[in-house]
Amino acid sequence: MSKVVEARIKVHVTPGAPSNEVAGFFFGVLKVKIKATPEKGKANEALVAYLAKTLGVRRNEVSITHGAASRNKIVAICGLGVEEVMKRLGIGAVK
Repeated sequence: MSKVVEARIKVHVTPGAPSNEVAGFFFGVLKVKIKATPEKGKANEALVAYLAKTLGVRRNEVSITHGAASRNKIVAICGLGVEEVMKRLGIGAVK
């Protein structure tokens, strides 16, 4: 029986930004700027699509597990560990 790997990352989203980008990793929270507005779930959809594309995984492997109506969220990425997520995002070692 194999163990399923899933990274859970705290994310702070800034919707309505000029472009989609990772703004950094501060105090255990990934800061992400999203171009979409926070109306009718558009920013959440854009966040999931952006993270999936940036991390090289399918959209259905990225989900918002907590905070769908908040700027502060917990995002789960199936198939990757936290270290691999940070590596793919170009962020240094997480301790």
